[in-house]
Amino acid sequence: MAENPSAGRASAKEAIFSIWDREPASGGSADVDLFSFVTAACGATNFSTGIAKFKPSARLPYHAHGFSEAVTVVSGRALMLVEGRAYQLSPRDCVHIPRGIAHQVENEDPEKELVAHWAFATATPVRELIQTTFRPESRGTGNPSPGDPETIIRYNDGAIYELSQNAFFLDLFARRYGAIGICGGHGRFLPGASLPCHIHDYDESITIVKGSAVCLVQGRRYELSGCDTAYIPQGLPHRFLNLSDDEMEMVWVYAGSEPDRRIVDSQYCSGELAWPGADSI
Repeated sequence: MAENPSAGRASAKEAIFSIWDREPASGGSADVDLFSFVTAACGATNFSTGIAKFKPSARLPYHAHGFSEAVTVVSGRALMLVEGRAYQLSPRDCVHIPRGIAHQVENEDPEKELVAHWAFATATPVRELIQTTFRPESRGTGNPSPGDPETIIRYNDGAIYELSQNAFFLDLFARRYGAIGICGGHGRFLPGASLPCHIHDYDESITIVKGSAVCLVQGRRYELSGCDTAYIPQGLPHRFLNLSDDEMEMVWVYAGSEPDRRIVDSQYCSGELAWPGADSI
């Protein structure tokens, strides 16, 4: 049974972003393109997301943030250095870096591009370059030791759960993993799979990293693929569907410390029922 809806921020509206219509920033390296999607510019509060594209052997030099960051590998092979501790990351692996911790990201492959998804617990992304030299320590495909501030969730070792029929999810960063103010994860949808119409008590970002998806928001329909990103404001009913013959994958991020969803009547997503406050959107 659907829960009673709440209007949320009635004046807020969803937004869709594509790499093809965004200008990248270098972020301190000419061989790294940083794309910002969900930020304060679109009305997002307390979080931001985007994509980083690394040319072969490129690196983003040591830097730190005043807020939590999560980096999820989309394609390619990454070497994440955290105060000298070097981890090899594969697609779908994720590392969470707490505020103030210096880290560097490298593309290990001399021939292929590295694509990574980033999420910050702020709506205004900023980086501070760090000049400190750290003693190198190879961790390979291992995980942090007790007492290390960073957290790594490796997809092949994670606790995958079926959120709805044929839609498989893995939480990659959250309060329980040390993140403050953001949480997120990976979703894999088999052909025909979908999530029910739902809302959140915080803003959400969804990036389609494989295949194609249909997004429904209060009767408005969007088709996303190729790292297209949807911004869904707090309290706005939405759902994602895989209507293709291939698998679809997404990276989702909430401006909250733990995942939470409230199911509502599917007609709010299809537009057959008007959501409270919809006339002002």
